[in-house]
Amino acid sequence: MKLKLLLLFVVSGFMMKAQNNTDASLFLNKDGLYLDEIASESGDLYRSLGHHGPAIENEWLGLRIYFDRKTAIDVYSKAKPGLELREGKWYPTPEQQKDGWGADYYKVGPTVGLGGIRLWDGEKVVFLDPVSQRWARVVKEGNTSYMEMLSENVPYKNGNVDILVRVTVFSGLRKAKVEAYALADLDVQFVTGINYHPDGEVVVEDNRIFTWGLHPEDVAAEKVELGAGILFNPEDFEKRMYDGTQHLLISKSSKYLEFWISSANARESEVNTLKKFMDFPENK
Repeated sequence: MKLKLLLLFVVSGFMMKAQNNTDASLFLNKDGLYLDEIASESGDLYRSLGHHGPAIENEWLGLRIYFDRKTAIDVYSKAKPGLELREGKWYPTPEQQKDGWGADYYKVGPTVGLGGIRLWDGEKVVFLDPVSQRWARVVKEGNTSYMEMLSENVPYKNGNVDILVRVTVFSGLRKAKVEAYALADLDVQFVTGINYHPDGEVVVEDNRIFTWGLHPEDVAAEKVELGAGILFNPEDFEKRMYDGTQHLLISKSSKYLEFWISSANARESEVNTLKKFMDFPENK
């Protein structure tokens, strides 16, 4: 009997450890139909899709990629650990927010948001647009969820390139991995970065950039200070730019780029200040 109980505890402990505390979401506004993937020749399904594009979450934060020419990454902030996308659909009611649900405190505007991908042609930032087709999918498997967006035939220099962006969240990890692939014969220079607002704090270091403060967002029930961070290998980049709304990182020529993004907010006791957020072990 003792052996059976011991085995039960071991198996139960393994199942709890292996539980996938992530989720993925992609659905149509008109009928609420959930999809695994979707494509558009116009490259713009911003108004047709719930939360304006594919979305993923773990217990700490949610992320989405805008399905339009911006291809920016936006953040959904949580007050307590848990999965909220399926029920809250990115926009919980004011009553839910005041009862402990998360909210959309992050304001992207025309920027890359937090870790969005664009290109650099040697002189200027190039949007992943126009396209012959833009495609997105979401996957939940193992201990992760990820979303992918493929922008096909993007004009770049004297040719066209296909750019695939993948964002992955992991159970129990307060950061997400962003990967960009150039599916072409030629190398490209990727552009990514982090946006900021005039009243916020910004800390720029060799291998990471942090922001903290209020975003001018108007869809949340209340104003809450928000932190965002991007962590990267400085050897992957050759140039940095600051345009008054965002810190941009311009990569060396390559076919692949990876980095990490993270976020927190003032409603979370463990990471409710810029210092706590920067000192969080995962952000070191």
